[in-house]
Amino acid sequence: MTSSPLLPSHTAPAPAHARWSPRMWGLLVVLAGNMLIDALEVSVALVALPAIGTDLGAPLTAMQWTITGFAVGFGGLMLFGARAVALLGRRRVYLAALVGFAAASLLGALAEDPSLLTATRVVKGFCAALTAPTGLAIIATAFPEGPQRNRALSVYTLFGAGGFTAGLLLSGWLTGFSWRLTFAFPAPAVLVLFVLGLRLIPGAGEENGGGPPPGATAGDRPPLRRYGFASAAAFLAGLLALVQGITSVPAHGWADLRSTGLLALAAGLLALFSALERASAHPLIRFEALRSRAMIRSALGAACLNGSYLGLLFVLTHQLQSLAGWSPLRTAAAFLPAAAPLVVTALFSGRIVARFGAPRLIAAGALLPFAGYLLLLRTPWPPAYATGILPTMLLVGAGFVLSFAALNSQATSQLPPAERGAGSGLYQTAVQVGATLSVALVAALLTGSAPPAGAAPAEFAEACRPALTLVAAVGGLGLLTALTGLRSRRTGPP
Repeated sequence: MTSSPLLPSHTAPAPAHARWSPRMWGLLVVLAGNMLIDALEVSVALVALPAIGTDLGAPLTAMQWTITGFAVGFGGLMLFGARAVALLGRRRVYLAALVGFAAASLLGALAEDPSLLTATRVVKGFCAALTAPTGLAIIATAFPEGPQRNRALSVYTLFGAGGFTAGLLLSGWLTGFSWRLTFAFPAPAVLVLFVLGLRLIPGAGEENGGGPPPGATAGDRPPLRRYGFASAAAFLAGLLALVQGITSVPAHGWADLRSTGLLALAAGLLALFSALERASAHPLIRFEALRSRAMIRSALGAACLNGSYLGLLFVLTHQLQSLAGWSPLRTAAAFLPAAAPLVVTALFSGRIVARFGAPRLIAAGALLPFAGYLLLLRTPWPPAYATGILPTMLLVGAGFVLSFAALNSQATSQLPPAERGAGSGLYQTAVQVGATLSVALVAALLTGSAPPAGAAPAEFAEACRPALTLVAAVGGLGLLTALTGLRSRRTGPP
């Protein structure tokens, strides 16, 4: 989920009939193509999880890192990435992130150890955190205000919305040959985008905001303290320790330092992050944004929506492939009814929000997935796709159609214009943290509830119920949060 940046007000509107030059078309191909790859990385590992676990001999608690590692890199370093872009310039950071993404893709495809695969996923998440919002910012300054910029943003949004669906299909198809192809195929595509970007991405002299801060010369280097390295390291390490602590509980129990000790370490690191931020003259987080109730409701609601959805797909991937024997491609096709509707409606989402209002759409968008989760909990094993899984997928897909754009627009609606960029980064961080925690908890419950080897398939299916209950609980929390927004709307602003 991303939201548009503030657009510069000094650019003169372009005529509606104005045509883009080949250079502008090429720039949009680079930006939208990379956005597509960033978005599909979220889903590309999902249906490959059983094949990865079998090949590397790793349990679910280790394999969940292929999902949470990317989310931790994306959400854990997004605020730091925004600072790096502001200090170093968009072109430089964007191109470096493309190279890093391609290298991590190749290294991940060759990994023989789950730890190395996890590290590459964290790196790719960080690279995506650098390129996804920066691409929006480049569009905001490279395309003239008016119809031309709106058209470019529409294309960029459409590619982002379609990335998740594309990732499912590509992963389902490529995993039939080798799961390693699902991690390797982005590398050549990103390198092509890098070569094109060298010629097409504007530099500091060609766009506003593309270089060092105003008043700095080409030779100036910002002091290291302005980057916020210590805060970023504490936040990232805290998230990593939290996920590892959660997934270590089934193997080591609550009394072991390898689980409870890690959880305590995570709490200490996150407390250190908060202290560093409050003491810093240049904090990564603008705490003013947290005073907005709309921001808090939107961030929590989006975290629950994203987290419950990815948690659901994690459980179903395990059930359908490991227990029911479905192929990766068949599993990916089963998930499409939840992913495809957003692609179809992405360009009309703004009109829907304007027509019905964000609070109503968010509440309806939280209710439908929650109903789907409850329906799936009542479905007997083995599930009939048409009467069990498909209705849940349709309800989840409808929930995203209704609330995806509404959550984005409500998040920054009460913030002053100068705070909206920072607020958007904080919102995106919450979305990724929600995914991280939900998937980690689901993996821990699946592992901790698993029956002994040799048990009947029905027992293994029943062992998935605690994880599905957690998914429903997360969805229920999102619904409760959305309902508070409706109440606030009736009583008016504070």
